[in-house]
Amino acid sequence: MLDQIVARKREELAERLSKITLEELEDRFPTSPPASLEAALVRPGVNIIAEIKYRSPSHGPFKCCLEPEKVAQIYVENGAAALSILTDETFFGGSLEYLDRVFQHLLPEDPNSDSGEGTPLLRKDFILDRFQVAEAKACRASAFLLIAACLDSVQCRSLIEYGREVGLEALVEIHDPFELDAAVDSGARLLGVNNRNLKTFEVDINTSFEIARRLEGEDRFVLVAESGVSQRSEILELKDAGFHGFLIGTAFMESDDPGAKLRELTHGE
Repeated sequence: MLDQIVARKREELAERLSKITLEELEDRFPTSPPASLEAALVRPGVNIIAEIKYRSPSHGPFKCCLEPEKVAQIYVENGAAALSILTDETFFGGSLEYLDRVFQHLLPEDPNSDSGEGTPLLRKDFILDRFQVAEAKACRASAFLLIAACLDSVQCRSLIEYGREVGLEALVEIHDPFELDAAVDSGARLLGVNNRNLKTFEVDINTSFEIARRLEGEDRFVLVAESGVSQRSEILELKDAGFHGFLIGTAFMESDDPGAKLRELTHGE
């Protein structure tokens, strides 16, 4: 499935590049700096990156079908540290425009108060090229996801460095110790540990604990646990193991009350 997704993503990339160049896209960049994802994740407490997604290849459609602006508002009002927005349309029912729509919806009334403030937005997609990073910047993201399984170390480093040049943070997603080494060599600082194997779609939360043990004593990295986390007890155990943040989507999008589920995981309410 991963190979199929990446092949489709390359087709989409070619289509978009035929309509606008990277340089033209860069001319559309906002001038104000985005909110920092890293800063949101290292603050005290339970820091959850709440995800907006409408379906997945392993699950199918999710129960929640509210507009992305409404879901974002629910998340922010109930304590999300940041938001992850799926922008892949073919496999996850997302859209690149959701980023800008959510940003505009959450924008404070004072137009001068958004510089470096607000809720960080993560573009979650299968990013293979600088053009996609530039799209994230143009649509007001704070950060973008890089999946180590889709990139070699040279590509990963190049995308991380380009992100830094344009003022975006990269969350580099890994699944095993080999990918951890590659991500570290690429200069990653924000590390996401995906408990879901993207080739088999099996979920094993022990993946996060294994990576945490390998990084014990390190303070260079900000760790984010991804996939399969749905209980507060799991979050507290992962936090004790060294994780700073938790990227959670299914537990919210399948809930009858996403806000209540977020409060439960964040505050134990």
